[in-house]
Amino acid sequence: MFRWGIRGGNMDGWKKAVVAGSVGAATVLFLKRKYPAGVLATGVGLAVLASEFPEKFEGVRRSLPEYFGRAMQVMEMAARAGKRITEAAGRSAHEAWEEIGG
Repeated sequence: MFRWGIRGGNMDGWKKAVVAGSVGAATVLFLKRKYPAGVLATGVGLAVLASEFPEKFEGVRRSLPEYFGRAMQVMEMAARAGKRITEAAGRSAHEAWEEIGG
C-alpha cells in the first residue's frame, strides 16, 4: 500500500486541505447521486496528489489498462448472467426444468 505522506508532514498545508476537501466534497456529491460532480472533485484531489508524488502515480498509471481489462471482463460476465436470468424469468418452471434435464 502506498504511503502518501499526507499525515506525515511531507505535503504543504494547502495541499493537504485541497485533498481532504476534495475527498469530503466527493463523498457528499456521490451520496447525493451527483456522480459527474463527484468524479470531478475526486479528480482534483488526485491531481494534487499526483503533482506531489509523481513517481508513485507513474506505477499506478502503468497498471491501469490491466485493471480496466479485468473490470470489463467482470462487467461482461454480469451482463451475460443478467441476460440469462431475464430469459429464465420469462419461461415457466416446467420449461426450465426440462432444459436442465429434469
